[in-house]
Amino acid sequence: MASKMQGIEPKDLGRSLGLLVHDVARLMRRAFDRRVKHLGLTRSQWFVLAHLYRSDGQTQRHLADELDMERAPLSKLLDRLESGGWLERRADPDDRRANRVYITKKIDPLMTEGISAGENLTDDIFSGIDENTRKEFLSVLVQAKSNLIALEQEEE
Repeated sequence: MASKMQGIEPKDLGRSLGLLVHDVARLMRRAFDRRVKHLGLTRSQWFVLAHLYRSDGQTQRHLADELDMERAPLSKLLDRLESGGWLERRADPDDRRANRVYITKKIDPLMTEGISAGENLTDDIFSGIDENTRKEFLSVLVQAKSNLIALEQEEE
């Protein structure tokens, strides 16, 4: 049972945006992991490859920032992916101190299967929800993401 703290009514945290988004993302990751386990990649490896698939050729520093990872663990992860032939690092032509990260053709069948698994999971998640509500929900999330990016830029 929720307790009151110094006369403050407890809120229904089950409807807290932050907690809901976190819980839904966690549950989605776990469900997705189960569906692509046979592909032989860890969640972290999949996350890096999917991010590069969407935006290939980033510097390692930018990739670390985008993935919200420290550079050293990301570098070790990239080493493993590179040794597996999933990606390659090339010197940045504009900054000799930087490397850019590129996916290889080996990822194409993996991404086809992963995208399909993601679409099927999305269909399962939205089961019983009409198409217009789905579209509106996704539009709201896109706008919320844009607002958060703008807030982040204002605070820098």
